[in-house]
Amino acid sequence: MKVFTHHGLLVAVLTRNEHCPPHVHVGPPEWEARFEFSFWHNGVRLWDVVPVQSQPKAVVLESLRLAIKTPEHLRRARQCWWQSMQAVCLVNQAWDNVAQEVVSGQEKRAGARLIQTAVFDAQRYRTILQLKGVSPPVEIEL
Repeated sequence: MKVFTHHGLLVAVLTRNEHCPPHVHVGPPEWEARFEFSFWHNGVRLWDVVPVQSQPKAVVLESLRLAIKTPEHLRRARQCWWQSMQAVCLVNQAWDNVAQEVVSGQEKRAGARLIQTAVFDAQRYRTILQLKGVSPPVEIEL
């Protein structure tokens, strides 16, 4: 699914054989970069580039990362991912309400609660987490 184009490069969420974490693909035939995004914060990071020997200059990758991070493009990436995957990739991790962050399932942090379900509400543009033993759910406005 097309998210947008940046300097002639297609930024897209693929719809077949995809996997967590949420990410977009971009690149010409010579290389492909993946950028990871989240449904609980607005950061975007470069995940990888293949093949390594053909990767573009750092300035190109940073320009792409910043373009993906703009509110309109990040919103579109989240909508495409949710439409395709119906997952935000947060189940079985934990939510630390004090730090207001997701904690890896392997990390033990006092007070962090297991995320039992996580859904994206595209209309209200927020992520809703149902935590084990906690009611009501946590709503993260994006």
